[in-house]
Amino acid sequence: MFETITSRFTDIVAGLRGKKITEGNVKETVRAIRVALLEADVALPVVKSFVKKVSDKALGLEVVEGVDAGQLFVKIVQDELTELMGPVDPEIPFRNKGPTVILLAGLQGSGKTTTCAKLAKLLRDKKERRPLMVAADLQRPAAIEQLKVLGKQLDIPVFHEPDLAPPKLCERAVEEAQRLGCDTVLLDTAGRLHIDEALMGELKDVAKKTKPDQIFLVCDAMTGQDAVNSAKEFNETLELTGLILTKLDGDARGGAALSVKHITGKTIKFIGTGEKLDRLEPFHPDRMASRILGMGDVVSLVEQAQDKMDQKLQEEMEQKIRDASWNLNDFLKQIDQIKKMGPLRDLLSMLPGIGAKVDELGLQGDEMKIVESIIQSMTKLERERPAILNTSRRQRIARGCGRTVEDVNGLLKQFKQMKGLMDSMAGGGGGGGMFGKMKAMNAMRKQIKSGEGMGQAMGGLPGLDPSAGGMGLDGMPALPNMEADAPVRSGKSKKDLQKQKKAERQRRRKQRKRR
Repeated sequence: MFETITSRFTDIVAGLRGKKITEGNVKETVRAIRVALLEADVALPVVKSFVKKVSDKALGLEVVEGVDAGQLFVKIVQDELTELMGPVDPEIPFRNKGPTVILLAGLQGSGKTTTCAKLAKLLRDKKERRPLMVAADLQRPAAIEQLKVLGKQLDIPVFHEPDLAPPKLCERAVEEAQRLGCDTVLLDTAGRLHIDEALMGELKDVAKKTKPDQIFLVCDAMTGQDAVNSAKEFNETLELTGLILTKLDGDARGGAALSVKHITGKTIKFIGTGEKLDRLEPFHPDRMASRILGMGDVVSLVEQAQDKMDQKLQEEMEQKIRDASWNLNDFLKQIDQIKKMGPLRDLLSMLPGIGAKVDELGLQGDEMKIVESIIQSMTKLERERPAILNTSRRQRIARGCGRTVEDVNGLLKQFKQMKGLMDSMAGGGGGGGMFGKMKAMNAMRKQIKSGEGMGQAMGGLPGLDPSAGGMGLDGMPALPNMEADAPVRSGKSKKDLQKQKKAERQRRRKQRKRR
């Protein structure tokens, strides 16, 4: 998400480093920021307000001795971005007695139904609530079946009664929630292709009948200014309590996220970052500001690792590394753990200095599948003892997975480098090597909540160890074509490759003679 604006802001930030703050520099930089925001489809009133605040603060900037003036300017931009999208407010007040009613509104196609299921899952898993989802979108019959299917997947009840108008249906749903012992009711209301009186009238009637505690507007971040305009109309009619931005994993330019809070005055509660039902997360404006400026979001990355990775498996991996018994089977398990955290592209975009350069890596989205296919084409013995993989075995593996021998050689070379690094660390143990980093994962759970330990975050996150070579992974070496300094090939010289081809030709001639 935000690739375009992140790229522009990264260039602006890079141009400031090492420079002194002057009136000319400020004007030039502010002009570049204005263009970047307008290209990102940020609302014009928001752009004017933002650049004015940045300019006023920069011109009145007191340079601290020993601190680069350009860095101070970047700090101003980051603070203003955070204020523009903030504050952090992911909490939902719940009733002490009776079910808490949450009404989800939005235009058709904004992702209300899927968001309803995502929010129900989040409340159940994170808040230990007992939600009931209500299929009240009668304008789109498929929405009712969709919510029922999602409810079945999550094992969360879905309420719907045919032949009832939405206001009466939602009122009955609240009564049913009390009967079932559900403490939270999520109303998936109908949307329209555009805002009209019939839509607003129906939502008003639903709100009058159910008296919702929270009214969340679900906005499609990919619609840009349309999301902002619809948010303004909904807020004037319903008095929203919060916003949920969806589809931020697409090619959203960021205009909605940067504009909608300023226009409505309502905070962004959650953001949807993928189609899977666990891809709804609290919105943190400070972290988003950091990502927009190309500084990454290590805290969110560590939190995902804590939440998705199997701690017991990580401890087993540590012991295998200590025993020098780590092999390709373990490597495959680590890949599976990394996949649970989300797409590789999203993970890399959270790393400082890489966020704006993800496009330059040429990721196709199938890098992990390639590695998996190569390893899965090996026999059990070959995975346990990669040293026995001679030329004929490598050729057979390449044919089995549909890759080239060079791909197989490249993977094995990087695995050998990674294993050598791990073996050398295993001898020292201690807290300064890999084991110290793995142990830091546990301590980081507490540090994340207090905001501390940012400096240790990169080193403590399993699966992201910069010292492993390129963007190598802890238990997962750099994927094909991703090392910065050298392509992932066989690692052999031209002369060695010629010898190998000559030997292969001789072997084929002998086979033909036997026939």
